[in-house]
Amino acid sequence: MALDTAKKQEIITGFARDTKDTGSPEVQIALLSERISTLTAHLKANPKDHSSRLGLLKLVSRRKHLLKYLKRTKYEAYTKLIAALNIKDRF
Repeated sequence: MALDTAKKQEIITGFARDTKDTGSPEVQIALLSERISTLTAHLKANPKDHSSRLGLLKLVSRRKHLLKYLKRTKYEAYTKLIAALNIKDRF
């Protein structure tokens, strides 16, 4: 369930810190959130796809760790990101 290149570039330009930024935590969290929403829709249509469910749990865990890191290091960027992505603050 990979993202297409155009959608990925759109997300990167929306959350990047500068023009050449592709690996900051904000960008990684935004990309993971898009993949999570895509997989969630897939699993609603295919409830017996257990391998995709395991992949979804891994993505959610990775996003959780990145969110904890961002909250610890750059709290202002964290609050803006969770507001933009509509993610609940559970930490």
